[in-house]
Amino acid sequence: MPKLTHHEVISLLIAFSVLLLAGRLIGELFRKIKQPIVIGEILAGILLGPTILGTIKPEWFHGLFPANNTAIALDGFTKVSVILLMFIAGLELELDIVIKQSKRALSISTMSIIIPFAIGFACPWYFPDFFNVPSNTRLIFSLFLGVAVSISALPVIAKILIDTNLLRSSVGALIISSAMVDDLIGWLVFSVILSLINQGSGHFHVGYTLGLTVGYVIFMLTVGKFLINKIIPWINRTLSFPGGILSLSIALCFMAAAFTEFIGIHAIFGAFIFGVALGDSKHFTERSKDIVHQFVNNIFAPLFFVTIGLKVNFAQNFDLQLTLLVLLISFIGKIVGGALGAKIAGLSNYKSMAIGFGLNARGAMEIILGLLALEAGIIGNTMFVALVIMALVTSITSGPLLKYFLKMNRTH
Repeated sequence: MPKLTHHEVISLLIAFSVLLLAGRLIGELFRKIKQPIVIGEILAGILLGPTILGTIKPEWFHGLFPANNTAIALDGFTKVSVILLMFIAGLELELDIVIKQSKRALSISTMSIIIPFAIGFACPWYFPDFFNVPSNTRLIFSLFLGVAVSISALPVIAKILIDTNLLRSSVGALIISSAMVDDLIGWLVFSVILSLINQGSGHFHVGYTLGLTVGYVIFMLTVGKFLINKIIPWINRTLSFPGGILSLSIALCFMAAAFTEFIGIHAIFGAFIFGVALGDSKHFTERSKDIVHQFVNNIFAPLFFVTIGLKVNFAQNFDLQLTLLVLLISFIGKIVGGALGAKIAGLSNYKSMAIGFGLNARGAMEIILGLLALEAGIIGNTMFVALVIMALVTSITSGPLLKYFLKMNRTH
């Protein structure tokens, strides 16, 4: 079994230390100015990566992050981080809220998926040259961009609604429940896209993969939930807290992720659906949920988001026209879709616009999506940079514009 050399172990430990410290310090600066910590973590990676440090002091950059087994170990750690991030995203998806808001949320989520997906798909499909899309990947690329501009960032939206004291309001409940449906559908579609790319190397034909995927979702949200409700009380009675619930929930998350990876659907989908089933259990307390969140958000999440900046030179791969177009597609599709769905559901003009801007926050989910697409060869570095910038801009602007339209609604 291959192992890291003495020097590589030292390099890996120093890299982890620098990434965690930089991510936390810059993330805290952004928290103090009422911005998502994830923005600071990504900027920390850009400072430490080829964009800044690699340009100013390339020997320092290559010394900190050498291209050897250390890089392979770091890459493996980031893959685990993505799985855990999707797991806690699933924990935040509360099915009872979706059911309670089902009529209005269905209208909003349907329009906030269909319209941005249609725009995102049509642009590269009809103008492939502008996006530098090879003819043999035009369908996959178009499907990807449609999904990328359709998914909202549930963790970012939840944070915005908490900061604005809107989480328990009727508008907040509608935004959260609609975002939950968006995420569920969006990640399912994206997982199918990845399975189409990898079907040649998978264990099953794509038709069997889709059938097994649907079966997995139904099983986890029915029998799986029943078993979880039986197992958790035993864990709470028998094992020490919080170690028992933390270790077993993470272990089952990895098992679920391994299963969907085996059948040809990306591991993140298995983790996400397991998170939905576990988070919906009445025995999985808020305290337990908070412990899992703290574990992932303070260790794995910073390491993942800081390493984003290590993968691409943002200065060399920045394309202004492409970035502006991606921003335009994202803003128009999601805001028009969300607002139109809210209007159909019977809300006022200003409340509808508030919901549209509330759903426009992308953040972590789009970045994870973009990184997976980059690794799968669906997109290139310039599109990845454009998606990261889009995620940052929508995260920054969503909260203020949501508050503005709600204020306009109260004054008119």
